[in-house]
Amino acid sequence: MAEHKKSKYYLPSPSSWPLKASIALICMLGGAANWLHDNWFGPYLTIFGFAMVLYIFYGWFGTVIRENRKGLLHDPQIDRSFRWGMCWFIFSEVMFFGAFFGALFYVRVIAVSTLGGTGSHMISHMLLWPSFQPTWPLLQNPNPSAFIGPKSVMDTWGIPAINTAILLSSGVTITIAHWCLLKDKRKPMLWAQLATIVLGVCFLGMQAHEYGEAIFHKGLTLGSGIYGTTFFMLTGFHALHVTIGTIGLITIFYRMLKNDFDSHHHFAFEAVAWYWHFVDVVWLFLFIFVYWL
Repeated sequence: MAEHKKSKYYLPSPSSWPLKASIALICMLGGAANWLHDNWFGPYLTIFGFAMVLYIFYGWFGTVIRENRKGLLHDPQIDRSFRWGMCWFIFSEVMFFGAFFGALFYVRVIAVSTLGGTGSHMISHMLLWPSFQPTWPLLQNPNPSAFIGPKSVMDTWGIPAINTAILLSSGVTITIAHWCLLKDKRKPMLWAQLATIVLGVCFLGMQAHEYGEAIFHKGLTLGSGIYGTTFFMLTGFHALHVTIGTIGLITIFYRMLKNDFDSHHHFAFEAVAWYWHFVDVVWLFLFIFVYWL
Protein backbone atom coordinates (compact mmCIF):
# COMPACT_ATOMS: atom_id res chain seq x y z
CA MET A 1 0.00 0.00 0.00
CA ALA A 2 1.52 3.30 -1.08
CA GLU A 3 1.83 5.93 1.60
CA HIS A 4 0.00 9.18 1.05
CA LYS A 5 2.30 12.14 1.13
CA LYS A 6 1.17 14.79 3.56
CA SER A 7 2.52 18.30 3.37
CA LYS A 8 3.31 20.16 6.56
CA TYR A 9 0.76 22.75 7.59
CA TYR A 10 2.51 25.93 8.62
CA LEU A 11 1.58 27.13 12.11
CA PRO A 12 2.65 30.71 12.84
CA SER A 13 4.02 31.60 16.24
CA PRO A 14 1.64 33.24 18.79
CA SER A 15 0.84 36.79 17.72
CA SER A 16 -0.38 39.90 19.52
CA TRP A 17 -1.90 41.40 16.35
CA PRO A 18 -5.47 40.08 16.91
CA LEU A 19 -5.58 41.60 20.42
CA LYS A 20 -4.22 44.91 19.12
CA ALA A 21 -6.80 44.89 16.31
CA SER A 22 -9.64 44.34 18.79
CA ILE A 23 -8.47 47.26 20.93
CA ALA A 24 -8.13 49.49 17.84
CA LEU A 25 -11.66 48.70 16.62
CA ILE A 26 -13.15 49.30 20.07
CA CYS A 27 -11.39 52.66 20.27
CA MET A 28 -12.38 53.71 16.76
CA LEU A 29 -16.06 52.70 16.97
CA GLY A 30 -16.46 53.78 20.59
CA GLY A 31 -14.86 57.12 19.74
CA ALA A 32 -17.16 57.59 16.75
CA ALA A 33 -20.24 56.89 18.90
CA ASN A 34 -19.10 59.42 21.51
CA TRP A 35 -18.27 61.90 18.76
CA LEU A 36 -21.84 61.72 17.52
CA HIS A 37 -23.02 62.40 21.08
CA ASP A 38 -20.75 65.48 21.31
CA ASN A 39 -18.48 64.07 24.01
CA TRP A 40 -15.16 65.91 24.00
CA PHE A 41 -12.99 62.79 23.85
CA GLY A 42 -14.86 61.26 20.90
CA PRO A 43 -12.74 62.76 18.07
CA TYR A 44 -9.46 61.98 19.85
CA LEU A 45 -10.43 58.38 20.57
CA THR A 46 -11.61 57.90 16.98
CA ILE A 47 -8.38 59.28 15.52
CA PHE A 48 -6.31 57.15 17.90
CA GLY A 49 -8.23 54.01 16.93
CA PHE A 50 -7.91 54.78 13.21
CA ALA A 51 -4.16 55.40 13.52
CA MET A 52 -3.83 52.13 15.41
CA VAL A 53 -5.74 50.31 12.64
CA LEU A 54 -3.28 51.67 10.05
CA TYR A 55 -0.37 50.54 12.22
CA ILE A 56 -1.91 47.06 12.51
CA PHE A 57 -2.44 46.85 8.75
CA TYR A 58 1.23 47.64 8.22
CA GLY A 59 2.53 45.28 10.88
CA TRP A 60 0.19 42.30 10.45
CA PHE A 61 0.21 42.31 6.67
CA GLY A 62 3.98 42.78 6.74
CA THR A 63 4.31 39.64 8.85
CA VAL A 64 2.22 37.61 6.42
CA ILE A 65 4.16 38.99 3.43
CA ARG A 66 7.48 37.98 5.02
CA GLU A 67 6.12 34.49 5.70
CA ASN A 68 4.98 34.25 2.08
CA ARG A 69 8.38 35.34 0.74
CA LYS A 70 10.01 32.56 2.75
CA GLY A 71 7.73 30.05 1.04
CA LEU A 72 6.01 29.10 4.29
CA LEU A 73 2.51 29.64 2.89
CA HIS A 74 2.93 27.76 -0.41
CA ASP A 75 0.83 24.80 0.61
CA PRO A 76 -2.49 23.55 -0.85
CA GLN A 77 -4.09 23.18 2.57
CA ILE A 78 -3.08 26.69 3.63
CA ASP A 79 -4.30 28.05 0.32
CA ARG A 80 -7.72 26.40 0.87
CA SER A 81 -7.96 27.77 4.40
CA PHE A 82 -7.14 31.28 3.14
CA ARG A 83 -9.79 31.04 0.43
CA TRP A 84 -12.46 29.80 2.82
CA GLY A 85 -11.49 32.49 5.31
CA MET A 86 -11.87 35.19 2.68
CA CYS A 87 -15.21 33.75 1.55
CA TRP A 88 -16.58 33.85 5.10
CA PHE A 89 -15.22 37.37 5.56
CA ILE A 90 -17.04 38.60 2.45
CA PHE A 91 -20.18 36.78 3.63
CA SER A 92 -19.97 38.71 6.92
CA GLU A 93 -19.70 41.92 4.89
CA VAL A 94 -22.81 40.93 2.92
CA MET A 95 -24.67 40.56 6.22
CA PHE A 96 -23.28 43.90 7.40
CA PHE A 97 -24.62 45.82 4.41
CA GLY A 98 -27.75 43.66 4.41
CA ALA A 99 -28.66 45.08 7.82
CA PHE A 100 -28.47 48.67 6.53
CA PHE A 101 -30.35 47.87 3.34
CA GLY A 102 -32.94 46.10 5.51
CA ALA A 103 -33.36 49.28 7.57
CA LEU A 104 -33.81 51.30 4.37
CA PHE A 105 -36.42 48.90 2.99
CA TYR A 106 -38.27 48.82 6.34
CA VAL A 107 -38.53 52.60 6.39
CA ARG A 108 -39.60 52.90 2.77
CA VAL A 109 -41.99 49.94 2.56
CA ILE A 110 -43.44 49.62 6.08
CA ALA A 111 -42.87 52.76 8.18
CA VAL A 112 -43.75 55.31 5.49
CA SER A 113 -46.91 53.45 4.44
CA THR A 114 -47.99 53.09 8.08
CA LEU A 115 -47.57 56.81 8.77
CA GLY A 116 -49.29 57.64 5.48
CA GLY A 117 -52.41 55.62 6.34
CA THR A 118 -52.29 53.29 3.34
CA GLY A 119 -54.31 50.08 3.60
CA SER A 120 -55.29 49.29 7.19
CA HIS A 121 -53.08 51.98 8.73
CA MET A 122 -55.57 54.88 8.56
CA ILE A 123 -56.00 55.05 12.34
CA SER A 124 -52.23 55.23 12.88
CA HIS A 125 -52.07 57.97 10.26
CA MET A 126 -54.80 60.06 11.92
CA LEU A 127 -53.38 59.65 15.42
CA LEU A 128 -49.68 60.04 14.71
CA TRP A 129 -49.32 62.43 11.77
CA PRO A 130 -52.49 63.47 9.88
CA SER A 131 -50.65 65.76 7.44
CA PHE A 132 -48.04 63.19 6.47
CA GLN A 133 -47.67 62.36 2.77
CA PRO A 134 -46.26 58.83 2.12
CA THR A 135 -43.59 59.71 -0.44
CA TRP A 136 -39.89 58.92 -0.63
CA PRO A 137 -37.41 60.58 -0.21
CA LEU A 138 -38.94 61.81 3.03
CA LEU A 139 -38.34 65.53 3.49
CA GLN A 140 -41.24 66.41 5.77
CA ASN A 141 -40.59 67.15 9.42
CA PRO A 142 -43.26 66.42 12.06
CA ASN A 143 -41.47 68.51 14.68
CA PRO A 144 -39.33 71.38 13.29
CA SER A 145 -37.93 72.06 16.76
CA ALA A 146 -36.35 68.58 16.84
CA PHE A 147 -34.39 68.76 13.58
CA ILE A 148 -34.27 70.63 10.29
CA GLY A 149 -34.95 68.54 7.19
CA PRO A 150 -32.85 68.75 4.01
CA LYS A 151 -33.66 71.29 1.31
CA SER A 152 -33.60 68.73 -1.51
CA VAL A 153 -32.63 65.17 -2.35
CA MET A 154 -29.41 63.94 -3.93
CA ASP A 155 -29.09 63.92 -7.71
CA THR A 156 -29.07 60.60 -9.55
CA TRP A 157 -27.37 61.25 -12.88
CA GLY A 158 -24.56 63.52 -11.76
CA ILE A 159 -21.75 62.32 -9.51
CA PRO A 160 -23.48 59.01 -8.60
CA ALA A 161 -23.70 57.99 -12.27
CA ILE A 162 -20.08 58.99 -12.85
CA ASN A 163 -18.99 57.01 -9.79
CA THR A 164 -20.91 54.00 -11.08
CA ALA A 165 -18.98 54.17 -14.36
CA ILE A 166 -15.72 54.57 -12.41
CA LEU A 167 -16.29 51.50 -10.23
CA LEU A 168 -17.49 49.35 -13.14
CA SER A 169 -14.36 50.37 -15.07
CA SER A 170 -12.19 49.47 -12.09
CA GLY A 171 -13.76 46.01 -12.04
CA VAL A 172 -12.64 45.61 -15.65
CA THR A 173 -9.08 46.84 -15.03
CA ILE A 174 -8.50 44.58 -12.02
CA THR A 175 -9.78 41.62 -14.07
CA ILE A 176 -7.29 42.53 -16.80
CA ALA A 177 -4.52 42.68 -14.18
CA HIS A 178 -5.47 39.21 -12.97
CA TRP A 179 -5.48 37.81 -16.50
CA CYS A 180 -2.05 39.36 -17.18
CA LEU A 181 -0.72 37.84 -13.96
CA LEU A 182 -1.90 34.40 -15.03
CA LYS A 183 -0.24 34.88 -18.44
CA ASP A 184 3.01 36.30 -16.96
CA LYS A 185 2.53 39.62 -18.77
CA ARG A 186 4.23 41.89 -16.26
CA LYS A 187 3.95 45.38 -17.81
CA PRO A 188 0.24 45.20 -18.75
CA MET A 189 -0.42 43.76 -15.29
CA LEU A 190 1.24 46.73 -13.58
CA TRP A 191 -0.53 49.27 -15.75
CA ALA A 192 -3.92 47.63 -15.19
CA GLN A 193 -3.35 47.50 -11.44
CA LEU A 194 -2.26 51.14 -11.39
CA ALA A 195 -5.36 52.11 -13.37
CA THR A 196 -7.52 50.33 -10.79
CA ILE A 197 -5.87 52.32 -7.99
CA VAL A 198 -6.37 55.62 -9.84
CA LEU A 199 -10.04 54.81 -10.42
CA GLY A 200 -10.50 53.99 -6.73
CA VAL A 201 -8.92 57.30 -5.69
CA CYS A 202 -11.10 59.15 -8.23
CA PHE A 203 -14.20 57.51 -6.78
CA LEU A 204 -13.29 58.66 -3.26
CA GLY A 205 -12.58 62.19 -4.49
CA MET A 206 -15.95 62.38 -6.23
CA GLN A 207 -17.65 60.99 -3.12
CA ALA A 208 -16.01 63.65 -0.93
CA HIS A 209 -17.17 66.36 -3.35
CA GLU A 210 -20.70 64.97 -3.26
CA TYR A 211 -20.68 64.98 0.55
CA GLY A 212 -19.64 68.62 0.54
CA GLU A 213 -22.51 69.46 -1.77
CA ALA A 214 -24.95 67.45 0.36
CA ILE A 215 -23.94 69.06 3.65
CA PHE A 216 -23.30 72.68 2.65
CA HIS A 217 -25.77 73.17 -0.21
CA LYS A 218 -28.62 70.72 0.38
CA GLY A 219 -28.58 70.68 4.18
CA LEU A 220 -28.43 66.88 4.18
CA THR A 221 -26.71 65.47 7.28
CA LEU A 222 -26.96 62.47 9.60
CA GLY A 223 -29.28 64.55 11.78
CA SER A 224 -31.64 65.78 9.07
CA GLY A 225 -34.14 62.94 9.25
CA ILE A 226 -34.31 59.32 8.18
CA TYR A 227 -33.37 60.12 4.58
CA GLY A 228 -30.08 61.69 5.65
CA THR A 229 -29.40 58.93 8.17
CA THR A 230 -29.85 56.07 5.70
CA PHE A 231 -27.99 57.94 2.96
CA PHE A 232 -24.86 58.65 4.99
CA MET A 233 -24.80 55.28 6.77
CA LEU A 234 -24.96 53.31 3.52
CA THR A 235 -22.75 55.50 1.33
CA GLY A 236 -20.37 56.30 4.20
CA PHE A 237 -19.66 52.69 5.08
CA HIS A 238 -19.29 51.91 1.39
CA ALA A 239 -16.74 54.73 1.06
CA LEU A 240 -14.88 53.26 4.04
CA HIS A 241 -14.75 49.89 2.27
CA VAL A 242 -13.53 51.54 -0.93
CA THR A 243 -10.78 53.21 1.12
CA ILE A 244 -9.73 49.88 2.63
CA GLY A 245 -9.88 48.26 -0.81
CA THR A 246 -7.73 51.02 -2.32
CA ILE A 247 -5.13 50.53 0.41
CA GLY A 248 -5.17 46.83 -0.43
CA LEU A 249 -4.73 47.57 -4.14
CA ILE A 250 -1.73 49.81 -3.40
CA THR A 251 -0.20 47.09 -1.22
CA ILE A 252 -0.66 44.53 -4.00
CA PHE A 253 0.86 46.93 -6.54
CA TYR A 254 3.94 47.29 -4.31
CA ARG A 255 4.21 43.51 -4.07
CA MET A 256 3.88 43.24 -7.84
CA LEU A 257 6.85 45.56 -8.19
CA LYS A 258 8.77 43.26 -5.82
CA ASN A 259 7.85 40.17 -7.91
CA ASP A 260 6.06 38.53 -4.99
CA PHE A 261 3.50 36.83 -7.25
CA ASP A 262 3.60 34.30 -10.05
CA SER A 263 0.91 32.51 -12.04
CA HIS A 264 0.59 29.80 -9.37
CA HIS A 265 1.00 31.65 -6.06
CA HIS A 266 -0.95 34.92 -5.89
CA PHE A 267 -3.85 34.46 -3.49
CA ALA A 268 -3.22 37.86 -1.86
CA PHE A 269 -4.02 39.48 -5.20
CA GLU A 270 -7.13 37.32 -5.62
CA ALA A 271 -8.36 38.17 -2.12
CA VAL A 272 -8.12 41.92 -2.79
CA ALA A 273 -9.76 41.42 -6.21
CA TRP A 274 -12.68 39.52 -4.61
CA TYR A 275 -13.09 42.31 -2.08
CA TRP A 276 -13.01 44.95 -4.82
CA HIS A 277 -15.66 43.14 -6.87
CA PHE A 278 -17.81 42.93 -3.73
CA VAL A 279 -17.46 46.70 -3.28
CA ASP A 280 -18.55 47.15 -6.92
CA VAL A 281 -21.68 45.05 -6.42
CA VAL A 282 -22.65 46.90 -3.23
CA TRP A 283 -22.35 50.21 -5.07
CA LEU A 284 -24.72 49.00 -7.80
CA PHE A 285 -27.33 48.28 -5.13
CA LEU A 286 -26.66 51.69 -3.58
CA PHE A 287 -27.05 53.45 -6.92
CA ILE A 288 -30.36 51.70 -7.61
CA PHE A 289 -32.03 51.87 -4.19
CA VAL A 290 -30.50 55.02 -2.66
CA TYR A 291 -30.05 57.34 -5.64
CA TRP A 292 -32.38 56.10 -8.37
CA LEU A 293 -35.58 54.55 -7.01
